[in-house]
Amino acid sequence: MARRVEDSYTNGSVFEVSSVEEGRKDDMSEAYAIDEQPPPPPPPEEPGKDDALCGMQASVSFNQELIAEFLATFFLIFAGCGVVTVNAKNGGMATFPGVAVVWGMTVMAMIYAVGHVSGAHMNPAVTVGFAISGRFPWRKVPAYMAVETVAATAASLMLRLMFGGRNQPPPVTAPAGSDTQSLVMEFVITFYLMFVIMAVATDDRAVGQMAGPAVGGTIMLNVLFAGPVSGASMNPARSIGPALVGSKYRALWVYIFGPFAGAAAGAWAYNLIRHTDKKLGEIIKVPAGGPTHDPPR
Repeated sequence: MARRVEDSYTNGSVFEVSSVEEGRKDDMSEAYAIDEQPPPPPPPEEPGKDDALCGMQASVSFNQELIAEFLATFFLIFAGCGVVTVNAKNGGMATFPGVAVVWGMTVMAMIYAVGHVSGAHMNPAVTVGFAISGRFPWRKVPAYMAVETVAATAASLMLRLMFGGRNQPPPVTAPAGSDTQSLVMEFVITFYLMFVIMAVATDDRAVGQMAGPAVGGTIMLNVLFAGPVSGASMNPARSIGPALVGSKYRALWVYIFGPFAGAAAGAWAYNLIRHTDKKLGEIIKVPAGGPTHDPPR
């Protein structure tokens, strides 16, 4: 999920606290102190470094981001589709709630593992959603989408070789009812998945340290109630990878169009309710001598 230098998944919502040379401040000004000096110029870009999400210098190269994204997506599909396969081969031992827990916990683990490196998108629809909202550069989108799809295909191929060979393809997503029903379901669940991601990953007012449980819990809930209807893909790579390995393409367009449209709409919707991109310390301007209102008597 998208990474920013100032508030990635792992550092959360932290307001800058700076000092003022003259005067004393009360408790409120100490909590949200504003440095009245002009900010220093940004450091020059180092060779071999790529831009981060908001145009600021990144701490890792683009190749490292792609490697991290590949590993995170591979593990997500391997664990998620793997538990579906094991559950089917062992008479439902993992249970359906257990399948939902594995998907959610894997996403949570990968957010904490590589969220500070690649953003831990693990999903082409999430990548496009961030780009549409201006939180991810469009020039990186094709590479991210390709790596995520290749990783999902590789994980599906490994599962097929481990558990079934030719006669047992990896678990694909397919509508339980009509294509339209599954299309609407995929749109809705991806919409508010992206809505939650935008809140915890891009808004300084949200608690960024809780991004893992928030996003993982959303996926878990989606799988629990949407799984019996559409398979709860929410991820084009999750559907494309097993479909390519198993040569099963029925209604694949549902799991491509639905998540992409839902993620784009979810990112756009959160931007509508975002009050401001400024931090709280920039919104609340407290004079150096303290607040201007009269103290209570």
